[in-house]
Amino acid sequence: MSAEGFGKRELSFSERLARSIAGGGPISLSHYMAQANTQYYAMRDPLGAAGDFTTAPEISQMFGEMIGLCLADIWQRTGQAQMPYYVELGPGRGTLAADALRAMEQARLAPVAHLVETSPVLRAQQRIRVQHAHFHDAVETLPRDRPLLIVANEFFDALPIQQAVKTEAGWREMMVGLGQDTPFAPVVGERPADARIPEALRDAPDGSIYESCPAGAAIMLELAYRLQKQGGAMIVIDYGYAGPALGDTLQALCNHQYTNVFDNAGGVDLTAHVDFSMLAAAAQQGGLTTYGPTAQGDFLTRLGIHARAQSLARGTPDKARDIETALTRLVSPEQMGTLFKVMMAMHPAWPVPEGFA
Repeated sequence: MSAEGFGKRELSFSERLARSIAGGGPISLSHYMAQANTQYYAMRDPLGAAGDFTTAPEISQMFGEMIGLCLADIWQRTGQAQMPYYVELGPGRGTLAADALRAMEQARLAPVAHLVETSPVLRAQQRIRVQHAHFHDAVETLPRDRPLLIVANEFFDALPIQQAVKTEAGWREMMVGLGQDTPFAPVVGERPADARIPEALRDAPDGSIYESCPAGAAIMLELAYRLQKQGGAMIVIDYGYAGPALGDTLQALCNHQYTNVFDNAGGVDLTAHVDFSMLAAAAQQGGLTTYGPTAQGDFLTRLGIHARAQSLARGTPDKARDIETALTRLVSPEQMGTLFKVMMAMHPAWPVPEGFA
């Protein structure tokens, strides 16, 4: 190394992104979110008390068990003999997969696990909890020779979104440029975006924001074609709404607290609420039948989570209070029970799933 090389500090991700914008101009919000989340998940395990957020599988084993039993019940009622594959998108630490697979095994279903995960940090965690799992960087490489039982828990909310804002000149794409009080800031672009706004929303007042998630629609459509051809079912659990709708739902979490979306790119978790109507439309376009969305609390209750909680409490009475607290957190309308929704997309020949009214 030359003498000039000593003492030079490597630029952070945020600094590199700022230089890129300074040289090339504002980037799309979708590009900003994709780059920031790729950096974020590549460098850390964000889950748990020491991380930035906690997901349902980390709250209680009951969550994953209910998902596993729901899929096992559907599979048994198809009457098929061929063993399916278990697929999970963005499986976190592998906790949900481990709990679901254990419950499936008790129901005499033992599928091989295929996990779609790009984070090396989280893959290491998943290898511990789901031994012999196969890993994929994208859904396109999933196996094609058997039915798929797919779970996507808090996966679609982390995919990059587009935003369009209504101006006096019409709808324009939201971009990200350099900020003054924060490293980055939203900037209204010059590119017209009217064509992607649903007709019912095009006359919205100036300042209105419309969000879309092309990446989510593309993934759902790809998996729908697979399920229509191979057979199978897919459960989607996330916080979201039935669109089309207006509003800015992009948010950032750090240390379990909301923070500025543009303040620490690559160091905070960026998510947006999921448009379940969009996902259902993509699934139906691919030939699937959809159910829901329904509230997570109602879904878990119909599957029997209260009975499972009672059984766990009887077996471990010293943990009965913790089990009750976890149950309340999962199903209560004041906590995760109504904010989170559940949708299922299935091969049209497969039976109606439990958990939906």
